[in-house]
Amino acid sequence: MSAEMAGGADIPVCHGEQTGMSAPPKTIALLGTLDTKGVEYAFVKECIEQQGFATLTIDFGILDPAHFAADVPRAEVASAGGANVLELAAKRDRGAAVAAMARGAAVLIPKLFAEGKFDGILALGGGSGTSVACAAMRELPIGVPKVMVSTLAGSDAAHYIGSKDIVMVPSIVDIAGINRVSRGVLARAAGAVCGMAGAPIPPGNDKPVIVASMFGNTTPAVQRARTILEAAGYEVIIFHCTGNGGKAMESLIESGQITGVLDITTTEWADELIGGVMSAGSKRLDAAAKKGVPAIVAPGCLDMVNFWKPDSIPHAHRDRKFYAHTPDVTLMRTNIDENKALGEIIAAKLNQSTAPLTVLLPLKGVSMLDAPGGRFWWPEADGALFDALKKNLRKDIRVVEVDCNINDAPFSEKCAECLLENIRVMKPV
Repeated sequence: MSAEMAGGADIPVCHGEQTGMSAPPKTIALLGTLDTKGVEYAFVKECIEQQGFATLTIDFGILDPAHFAADVPRAEVASAGGANVLELAAKRDRGAAVAAMARGAAVLIPKLFAEGKFDGILALGGGSGTSVACAAMRELPIGVPKVMVSTLAGSDAAHYIGSKDIVMVPSIVDIAGINRVSRGVLARAAGAVCGMAGAPIPPGNDKPVIVASMFGNTTPAVQRARTILEAAGYEVIIFHCTGNGGKAMESLIESGQITGVLDITTTEWADELIGGVMSAGSKRLDAAAKKGVPAIVAPGCLDMVNFWKPDSIPHAHRDRKFYAHTPDVTLMRTNIDENKALGEIIAAKLNQSTAPLTVLLPLKGVSMLDAPGGRFWWPEADGALFDALKKNLRKDIRVVEVDCNINDAPFSEKCAECLLENIRVMKPV
């Protein structure tokens, strides 16, 4: 049986040999500076096309003439960022040029993808090239193949990757010519993005998706609610609230693929407010509210701020209450003033909501540690949090108080029940 008859028509034929029954070859976008890195881009372009894929070259170089003509010229990238490429070149201000091209690429790349112009993207670069290319890749949906060959890939790349599925490939040597090392690195990177773009995704029994936030100290609550929601016909995708987890969840909600949000664990806001190491940033809790996705929200683990080993704790906090979660992670109990502030912040975030939303409050503690007799049990601090939420929330947002700990069965069951109710009453857009 031929590949086409076996359902493989979407996989490009090597060396561009296409039969009459073949689908058009998939396209790999090549985003980069075709002046300083033109030789290297010409090399990966040839590697990709030899595998039967098409290429779409996009140039964001500024200072020197391009090594070869791009399909999308640098002037178009600059214009998308509100700049003029000739003016950028005349100023010879590298920082300003990089910033302008990053803005333009971040606008242009998702537009080209939405128009069906490419199926995967590859970029090569040092510091500036990585910054511009990754800014554009972060604007693409999760699942679009994204490969970044970078001189920075061996270091902490979290800033460049953000919450997206960007594959960082260490260049090993500088991206400065084709040699015995770079030849292999670049050819394999080209092969990787082609393999990713051409790989068939097996069909699954896809169900409507609910995303959930979880931490070790809310695991029983989320797992019990998950069982109820799955029995009701939903797929539940859980994100661990370590900062990147919250960002990834927000990003997936923004993609428009989510039916409901089980946000039991909002702990990342404690780190954002107080300076812990697991903040998801100031946009945490924005996505569901702004996209109009039905949700429930609970103050899970807002009793704690995360630091690394004890010597990482700022001196100003040294007299606080701590718990050694692991040898590498130390938890600090939030105080009354911090809980009041957290309630005000979260209420302001939730007041943006345009879809059915329920806030659930566990009156006997927001984590395993914050339970009667537990290390972080502090009813007055929890009370400050609950009072601030109730005082500042819009009057039409339902608040449900449950007289138990967050990990007790009645609480998680009520969370699942309220979310299913909110999804049912949600009117089609």
